[in-house]
Amino acid sequence: MIFEPLDVVVVPIPFTGSRATKRRPALIVSSAIFNRTHEQSILAMITSAGSDWTSDVAIQGWRQAGLNVPCKVRFKPFTLDNALIIRELGTLSKQDGEAMNKALGHVLASSV
Repeated sequence: MIFEPLDVVVVPIPFTGSRATKRRPALIVSSAIFNRTHEQSILAMITSAGSDWTSDVAIQGWRQAGLNVPCKVRFKPFTLDNALIIRELGTLSKQDGEAMNKALGHVLASSV
């Protein structure tokens, strides 16, 4: 299945130094065209961790996004084969999507 930007999905996240994984939520940040063309998606972590990064974006509509507890998007991006995405939980609200896109613009280099 091809997911859209701002979709919240469940993916297997590996433990450091181990073959074991745990299912965790993540946010699709790549375009549907990229996801379809490359058969992979670029994702950002979603976490409920108490620690903060300056680029973290709190998800105000966390229930609408399919999450069980308040969470934030953490810009620790990774690429994953689409076949490994377990399922979709929901989608960020328009307000959360705008906040995430604004923060993403500050995180990524605008020129090299």
